Amino acid sequence: MISSIIFALGFLSTADALPGSSKTDSSNASYVLPQSDPYPSQRAAEVATDRAGYLYGPPLLGNSSFFPAGTLGSQRVKDDVTLFTKDAAYITESIEKDMIPVEQLITAAGGFKDLSSYELLYKDQWKLSNPSGVAPGIFTNYTQDLLFSMERLSIGPFSTRRLHPKNDALPFQVDAATVQKLTGRSLVDLHKSGRLFVADHSYQAKYVPQAGRFAAACSAYFYIHPKFGDFLPLAIKTNVGSNLIYTPLDTKNDWLLAKMMFNNNDYFFGQIFHLANSHAVAEIVYLAALRTVSARHPVRAFLDRVMYQAYAIRPVGSQVLFNDGGFFDQSSAVDHNAVFSFVDQFYPTLAGLFQSNYFSTSLKNRGLLDCPYGPPLKHFPFAEDAGAIVASIRKFVSTYVYNYYPSRNDLTKDNEIQAWITEANTEAHVLDFPAAPLDDRNTLIDILTQIAYLTGVNHHALNSNAPSMTSGTLPFHPSGFYQPIPASKGVQDILPYLPNLNLSLAQVTLTMRFNRPTLPEEKGGLIDMFSASSFLQGQPKGVQQAAEKFRGEMEGMADGVEGREFDDKGLCQGMPFVWKVLDPRKIPFFLCV
Repeated sequence: MISSIIFALGFLSTADALPGSSKTDSSNASYVLPQSDPYPSQRAAEVATDRAGYLYGPPLLGNSSFFPAGTLGSQRVKDDVTLFTKDAAYITESIEKDMIPVEQLITAAGGFKDLSSYELLYKDQWKLSNPSGVAPGIFTNYTQDLLFSMERLSIGPFSTRRLHPKNDALPFQVDAATVQKLTGRSLVDLHKSGRLFVADHSYQAKYVPQAGRFAAACSAYFYIHPKFGDFLPLAIKTNVGSNLIYTPLDTKNDWLLAKMMFNNNDYFFGQIFHLANSHAVAEIVYLAALRTVSARHPVRAFLDRVMYQAYAIRPVGSQVLFNDGGFFDQSSAVDHNAVFSFVDQFYPTLAGLFQSNYFSTSLKNRGLLDCPYGPPLKHFPFAEDAGAIVASIRKFVSTYVYNYYPSRNDLTKDNEIQAWITEANTEAHVLDFPAAPLDDRNTLIDILTQIAYLTGVNHHALNSNAPSMTSGTLPFHPSGFYQPIPASKGVQDILPYLPNLNLSLAQVTLTMRFNRPTLPEEKGGLIDMFSASSFLQGQPKGVQQAAEKFRGEMEGMADGVEGREFDDKGLCQGMPFVWKVLDPRKIPFFLCV
C-alpha cells in the first residue's frame, strides 16, 4: 500500500550539524577581496584547510559531476540532509493526511470508470500538500492539441528545438496528403521555411520497461501554422514495436493515446534532465569554490546563499527515490537504471554544459528565441516568465559584481577567483566553463547569474510544484502504461493503458513530494533570494538597495502570475491552461528537491 512507504524519508540521517572550518551561512560577515584583506596569512590558512577538507568524491545518480567527499565535504552533506529532512517532514506528513480521503473517495466510486474520473484524484483534494491545486484548464482542455503543443513552450521547454532548413535533415517522414491537409504546406516546405520543430525521445527505446509496464520512445513534430501562427502538433512516431506514426487526423482515441505516450517520455526527460542539469552542474561549480574561495569573499557569500541545502538531494535520491523499489520504480514504466543511463548520455553532451545552457543561449541555440531562419513563436510562456526573472537576477548580480570590482584590475588581481576558475576547468571538470584567467567582469556576472538561474528558476520549471500542477498530472501525463504499446491503430478504450488507483496514488504522491507549500512563512521563496539579513549584513549600500529592488520586482511579478486567468478566447499566455509554476512567492530560491 502506498501509505506504508510515505514515511521513508524518516530513515535519513538527522544528526546534528557539526562545525566545519569555515562558515557557509555567511552570517555576521563583512566581505572583502583577498587583495584587501588585512589578515592575508590567516585567510590563506583557512582556504588551505577548506581545500584539504573538501575533496572530489565519486558522482551520485549516474556519471555526472563529482560529489563532495573529505572531512568537510562529508559533514556538509550531512548538514544539508538534516536541513532537507526537516523541510520535508511537513510535506511527508501532509501527504499521509491528504491521501486518506482521496483513496476512500475513489474506492467508494468503484475506481476509475473513464478518463474524466481521474479528476477525482485532485478536485478539492490535497489541501495541505498541494494548496495551489492543478492548473486551470488541465482537466477541462487536455484533449486540445493547443494544450499539448504549448506544454512544450511552458512546462517542458528543454526538449524541443527548431529544425534548421539547411543543417538538419528531416528525422522522419509523414504522409504527404496528411501534412498538406493539416498545414496547407508540404513537410519540406515547413522545414525550408523554418516552421518545423522536433522533440526526439527515441533514445528511450533502449530502456527496458519493468515487468507488466510499457512505454514508447516518441519523436514528435510541431509546427508554426503558416496562416494562423499557432504552435501546433503535426505527428508523433513511437519508435517501438510497429513504429506507428500518429497525427491529428487519426481517431480521437488513437491520437490522444499518442499524445499521452509522448508526454510519458517527455516527463521522464524533464525530471531526469533537471537532475543532471540544475543539480549536478551548480553543485560542482560550488564545490570548486569551496576549495578555492574564502568564506570572507563576497562571491563565496553569494554562492553560499543560493546553494543552500544543495548537497542533500543526490544522497536522498540514492536512498529513497532512485533505489531498488524506491519511489521512482513504484510508478515509472522504466526503473531507476534508466535514470543512470540517461545521465550517462546527456550530462557530458547537453545537460552538463555550463555556458551552452545559459538561459537565452540555450533557447537561441535551439531556434526558440530570436531565430534568424524562421518566424518567431507567437507565444512562449517559459521565455516570458523565466526571462523576466533572469533579467532581475542579472541586474542584482551586476550591481553586486561592480560594487566589489570597480575596475577590471580588481578582478584580475583577485587570486581566489582566478583559482576558482582554474579549478573549475581542471580538477573539478566543469564542462563548458569560462576559461581562465577571468579578466572580464561581465563573464563573472554571467557565471553568478547562471548559478542563480539554475537554483531559482531552471530547477523549478521542471520540478518543485510543476509536476503536481501540470507536468505530472493524470490522466494526460502518465509515468507508465499497463498495456503493450499498440501494434496497430484503432484503440477503442484508453483506460486499460492507464494506472489503477494504487499506481495512480504512487505517481500523484511522488509529485506532491516535490512541493514546498510553507515557503512563504519560511522566507524560502525566490522572492527571498537576496533578502536574508545573514546575507545582506556587511554588504555595501548599493547591494542592499539592489536586493530591495529585486524583491520589489519579484513581488510585482508574483502579483501578475497570481492574477492570471483565461481571456475571452479561453486562453492564457496563448494556452488553454493557466500556467503559474514560476510564481516567485511559491518557488524556492534554492535546489529544494
